[in-house]
Amino acid sequence: MDGITRRRALLLSTATVLVAGLGLTACGGSPAPAEKASAAGVVTVTVNGMPASTQADDRKDFEELVKQFEAAHPKIKIDAREGQMDPKTFAAKLAGGQLEDVYYVYFTDPAGLIQRKQAADITPYLAGVPYLSDVRPELQDVFKDKQGKTYGLPTGNYSMGLVYNRDLFRQAGLDPDKPPTTWEEVREAAKKITALGEDTVGYADYSKNNQGGWHLTSWLYSMGGEVATQEEGGKWKAAFDSDAGRKALRTLHDMRWTDQSMGTRQLLEIGDVQKMMGSGKLGMYMAGPDNIPTIVKQFERKYEEFGLAALPGTATLGGGDGFMFNPKASPEKIKAGLQWVQWKYLNPDREEENVTKFSGLGVPIGLPQPNLFAGAAQQKIQAIHTAHANVPQENYKPFVDRSPQVEVKVEPPNAQQLYTVLDGVMQSVLTKEDADIDKLLKEAAVRADGILATVK
Repeated sequence: MDGITRRRALLLSTATVLVAGLGLTACGGSPAPAEKASAAGVVTVTVNGMPASTQADDRKDFEELVKQFEAAHPKIKIDAREGQMDPKTFAAKLAGGQLEDVYYVYFTDPAGLIQRKQAADITPYLAGVPYLSDVRPELQDVFKDKQGKTYGLPTGNYSMGLVYNRDLFRQAGLDPDKPPTTWEEVREAAKKITALGEDTVGYADYSKNNQGGWHLTSWLYSMGGEVATQEEGGKWKAAFDSDAGRKALRTLHDMRWTDQSMGTRQLLEIGDVQKMMGSGKLGMYMAGPDNIPTIVKQFERKYEEFGLAALPGTATLGGGDGFMFNPKASPEKIKAGLQWVQWKYLNPDREEENVTKFSGLGVPIGLPQPNLFAGAAQQKIQAIHTAHANVPQENYKPFVDRSPQVEVKVEPPNAQQLYTVLDGVMQSVLTKEDADIDKLLKEAAVRADGILATVK
């Protein structure tokens, strides 16, 4: 499982409490061909995402939600299928009439699906969707084309920040309530934490299994750079051989070799770094809020030990997930599918019920993401989470307060292939003191251009 898959699994397992149930799952009857509205006016909507039988709790939970939805919407029947959107089989399923009416996607998927006309334009059916105007516009934009037409709805989101050990900050003479806001401050804090000795590492980062490229993308964004840009005519070109790219890699190089604040062990991935943080020997690393519950649960730590800060710089890598609609689906199915997605995933009216239920099951309440709404809807949700919080929300205040100032940017096209290329750049900088950064970036850009040439 590569870095992005692992990250998404973590996101889905811990961070969907905000407006959803336990995970982005679905359930219902066995797979069946799409049906037209029956004589009685009942519309059957197929959706994917049904949890496997091995996920007994998730499956049972969602079966109950399906019953609740169908009871409240007697003219709609939910027919769910296992699995999610698989790019390798998607086109064949669509051509063969096997694609679900409502299908799950990551934020990296909509642009290509829209361009290839593999998603339905749902703009005409949005007028009656409750709370849609409260969903953050930048998240809705992920599912729009250049003309402003809408092809799907967001149901989850994340952005990268800095997870840090508050105890180590105190021991190093740093204020845990005022974490670094610039990379220069990150570097100074990492040196002070490393100086504590006893195998303590100030800052760690990933560099293999596509996770190095993923994190380097966020570094580039934070430095004001891009991984790829689209030229006139729609052609994509690599953009990381830039001042921002050199600055990001030089900072990593100097922290690793000059400051020696990143430790001697490199070629790390997410599990390695989480283990370091779980051992109490790591000061900071780049991650989303969903990492904190993972560390607490896996390594028997306490939520009070960890803080979360916004990523330094002007922007950060973010992403999320949502649902799109089969271009062959009838208007009746699209309307019914929209009701299902809104009811289950974008429904502040159900938040009190969700939070009460899941807080009793030990699910963390009060993490700063997902954060799908703005305005009155978000204020309502935040009030519920504050009332039921079982994590120290004050520890995430540096993230919450500064995040509005940091632009959230999605992954580049053909992200996984580009991350493989950028992995090599990260690995060289972190394992070779004499790494030639200019040469690394130039050679990687040539390879990346070949990958981007296939973007359609």
